[in-house]
Amino acid sequence: MIRTVLGDIAPDELGPTNYHEHLFQTSPLLPGDELDDPDASLREARLLAASGFAAMVDATPIGLGRDATGMARISARTGLSVVATTGTHREAHYHAGHWLRTLDVARRAKLFVRDIVDGMPDADAIPDKGAPAHTPAGDAVRAGLVKAGVGYWSITPFERTTLDAAAVAHGETGVPVMVHLEFCTAAHEVLDLLEAEGVAPRRVVLAHADRDPDPDLHLDLAARGAWLGYDGMARPRTRSEAELLDLAERVVARGGGTRILLGGDVARASRYIAYGGMPGLAYLGERYLPRLRKRIGDEATDAMLLANPRTCLSLH
Repeated sequence: MIRTVLGDIAPDELGPTNYHEHLFQTSPLLPGDELDDPDASLREARLLAASGFAAMVDATPIGLGRDATGMARISARTGLSVVATTGTHREAHYHAGHWLRTLDVARRAKLFVRDIVDGMPDADAIPDKGAPAHTPAGDAVRAGLVKAGVGYWSITPFERTTLDAAAVAHGETGVPVMVHLEFCTAAHEVLDLLEAEGVAPRRVVLAHADRDPDPDLHLDLAARGAWLGYDGMARPRTRSEAELLDLAERVVARGGGTRILLGGDVARASRYIAYGGMPGLAYLGERYLPRLRKRIGDEATDAMLLANPRTCLSLH
């Protein structure tokens, strides 16, 4: 099964999936770019649905403006299946006095498991003091994925604690583990750490893998079983789409397409149409996917949108 904010569904009920977006997010690293308007986020989600997607992962973890009730409301009103996220991001997103910094592995893991099994709070306040979030039908809103994050060729003690806690949560619940990477550095090191704690690489999503468009590296990671998160579209200051299309074509040609997930990670108010920015959540479906289909064909593209996320997001 796949755990969405409105309840568990069978994998074959999951339609075309954007593996990485944010309906709500705030961070001290992104001042002025807060995604915190429920009505605007609803309008943006409708644009995503109109672009051909039926599902998405909201990749906002604990402490960064995550809005469980808002996600459930948007899912119900748009028809989008939404998989919510527990866990914590890389350390730089949390100010020096943030309460999450006080939690050791056991307490952090307990928090993650609560979000997955019992449900998330309506707001990410101090643990056990927030009111529980509910769907429009009155059910608990539960997370279906646990997230960690690491820095550029670095894993701080805070980040290592999250990786260890994510491994515990995975072991207790069967949810997949997403790891934010900076330019795909430390990818093998993250897989090594998680594997040593009992998380098979085939249960790990390496977000932002395409920030380093090296097909040999990606094929090595895929050979270990890891999922490759391709989400750098519409960022020509980092990588041009021509590079990303070349990367996908080369990886698919050598058999790695069965481990690729597609997302946008637009992630900022200044990039959402409904918040007054651009290019918006519809960009992936309307602008990038037609180009990708021309390069690699419908079968390989559809696998990235359907078969791959159905396998990756299943709890087992």
